Order: sequence, then C-alpha cells, then structure tokens
Amino acid sequence: MDRRKTRQIKVGGVSIGSDSPISLQSMTNIPAHDFEGTTRQLTRLEKAGCDIARIAVPREDCAAIFTYAKSHGVTIPLVADIHFDYKIALASLKAGADKIRINPGNIGESWKVREVATAAKSMGIPIRIGVNGGSLEESLLKKYGSPTAEAIAESALSQADVLEGFGFSDIVISIKSSDVCKMVKASEIVAENSLYPLHLGVTEAGDAFSGLVKNAAGIGALLTHGIGDTIRVSLTADPTEEIKAGREILKSVGMWHRGGVNIISCPTCGRTKVDLISLVGKLRDAVAEIDTKGKSVNVAVMGCVVNGPGEAREADFGIAGGDGFGVLFRRGVPEGRVEEDRIVETLVSNVLEFVG
Repeated sequence: MDRRKTRQIKVGGVSIGSDSPISLQSMTNIPAHDFEGTTRQLTRLEKAGCDIARIAVPREDCAAIFTYAKSHGVTIPLVADIHFDYKIALASLKAGADKIRINPGNIGESWKVREVATAAKSMGIPIRIGVNGGSLEESLLKKYGSPTAEAIAESALSQADVLEGFGFSDIVISIKSSDVCKMVKASEIVAENSLYPLHLGVTEAGDAFSGLVKNAAGIGALLTHGIGDTIRVSLTADPTEEIKAGREILKSVGMWHRGGVNIISCPTCGRTKVDLISLVGKLRDAVAEIDTKGKSVNVAVMGCVVNGPGEAREADFGIAGGDGFGVLFRRGVPEGRVEEDRIVETLVSNVLEFVG
C-alpha cells in the first residue's frame, strides 16, 4: 500500500516518517528513580526488538535515568514522558533524552512551553505531542460536548501550532483513546490536515488478549490505509509483550521487513486428523528464539487436504495433514510423508537450513 507522505524526524538513530520503516515502541513500568531496575527492563525491551522506549519522569532527579541507562549499555533511543512541569523536560534533555513527550496544554504558561521548545531545538531533539481523549482542554470539551474524534484532532493540531509558533517543527503527533473508532477517526483527521508523522495506539486497551485485539483493529485499520509511522500496542502486561504484539500486527498487514518465522495455520475442522493445535503451539515456541538473520520464512501447518496442499505450496515449506502424518512441501514441491510426532522437529530443521 502507499504510505502517507510526512515530514521525517530522527529519534536518536531511528528515523520516523516518510518512507522509514514503522518503528515499534513500548514504555517501562518500573519507577524511573529505580535506575537499575529500569535499565534492566530497557535491556529486555531492546533484546525483544523494541526500537524506541519511553520512560515516565515524574521528578527532576529522575531525569538522570537517561544518563545512567546509556552508560550501562542501553542503545535504543529513549523518550522522556513529561506532564505538568517544564523543568523536568529541561532536565531530561540535559540528561540525554532522545525525544520529549509532552502535552503543551498541561505544561502551563506559554513561556514554559517556549523554554522547552527552544531547548529541544538547540539540541536537535524532537517533541512528541501526546493527546489523550481523557485529558482534553476544557474549552474543547465545552465546544464539542465530549471528547469526540474532532475534539481530539483539534487539540493535537492546535498544540502543534503552539510549537510551530515558537519556531519548532520537529514534531510527532500521538493521538490516543480507549475508543478504537475515535482513535481511528481522529488520526485520519490529523493525517488529512498535516504532514506530521503519527504515532498510533489504542490506550487503556486491556490485557494481553483484549488489548491486542483492540490495537490490532485500530492500528491495523490505519496502517492498511497508509497512515502511521510508529506504533505502541498498550497492554496491561509485561512491556515485552507489547513488542511481540506490535510485530504481529505489522506482519499481518505486510509491513514487517525485518525477518522472522511467519506461521500460517488453519483453524482446524472435523476433517483434521492430526493434533494441529498442539503442533502449532510447539512449533511457535520452538522457532521463537531462532535468529533468521533478517530473512523472512513462511511455514504452513495445515490440517487436511482441502486447503493444505495449496497453502503449503505457497509457503517456503510446510505440511498438509493426513491421518496421523503430514505431507511435507518445500517451495511447492511435495517431499514425502512425515509422521505426526516428527512434524515439529522436521519443520524446525527446515527453518534452520533455510536461514543458513
């Protein structure tokens, strides 16, 4: 699909917007004053494939987490999440934050916003404007009667105008709502009326299951129309689960280009004569830690002869289930029978051979 054309900004070594790959973000959930714990979690996120990580910084003394984390091996760009106090934003910039996330509307007087914009511009640090449906300006709530999509979009664009008025244009806009439809519509409005890169996500979405469903619906809808430059799948779960979920969303819309094993499996039916559900679970766990060296590998695990041979032929390799066995296909060519208890090890062996 055609991506929406936007400005491009740099967050540390990661480009956002224009034709840059869509980046995966998450946020630490350990208090920032726990430097060691936060750094350990950042290291785990980096290992899981996180491109950019955000840290809530509630006090000025917590800003030193950026210096500490980078001096202890964290290499991914780090974002300071700031509310209410402009001094925390300034301290975070000095301590090495690669991006500042603020809502200019809750920072206070315009001179405070100008101080942050001036400091960020002098250091070449971008600002993410974060607008949440639960924290809109009173004037907009009065105008629209509730946090509508139009109200959320107007808030974001007006806050961007504030920064532009101070000569700052290195901006990413983030529109969040727990309502999927509001989030989608508000993002579409901003996309139609600006060239700012957009950060996508459904906030307060729920646990690892319901949250993934809501984010897949919202983020996926926008991505399939070319809207979105960086994403966070907000989950009430371990932050590394957000990275796994984001990766799956990008895979599902054909926008994941960093390799990995993609398992294609059927939903099973009364014709299935192998324990397909168990086989797919075991295969998923077995390939999770394989380094595919940037290669994408499509593996089909199909339960019967109706769609099995066709899907298996379209994949790099796979099996079409029979009665207690599977027929192995490699790039469309059948290679013979594999007994059910050897299907997983055979497919794993093929993955390892494929990636070299």
